[in-house]
Amino acid sequence: MEELRALDKNGIWELTSLPPTKKSIRSRWVFKLKFNPDESIDKYKARLVAKGHNQIEGVDYFDSFSPVAMFVIVRVFMPIAASKFWPLFRLGINNAFLYGYLDEEVYIDPLEGYIAAQPGQCAG
Repeated sequence: MEELRALDKNGIWELTSLPPTKKSIRSRWVFKLKFNPDESIDKYKARLVAKGHNQIEGVDYFDSFSPVAMFVIVRVFMPIAASKFWPLFRLGINNAFLYGYLDEEVYIDPLEGYIAAQPGQCAG
């Protein structure tokens, strides 16, 4: 699985003991099929997601954001670029979220069947 290889390659986690003042987050895999225009299967996709719905803002996490262009800005910019004959390019970065940096420590329960964790350990 491409996502699992990317997590390993980037050293996203290491096994550690959960500090008594911290809570770990459960996780799960979300699977999705991507289809070709003729409705045949193009590829299978998998995402590892944190089940953060049990967290409390200000206790377990603090305000965060991902800088993304607003769609209205893109719609305004496109005609300007076309009128000036500027070349436009599209850029996609696989696993872009792995290149960010967190200021806080996050602990996640071991993935069942993948991480060989001892009882009481989590991935941090």
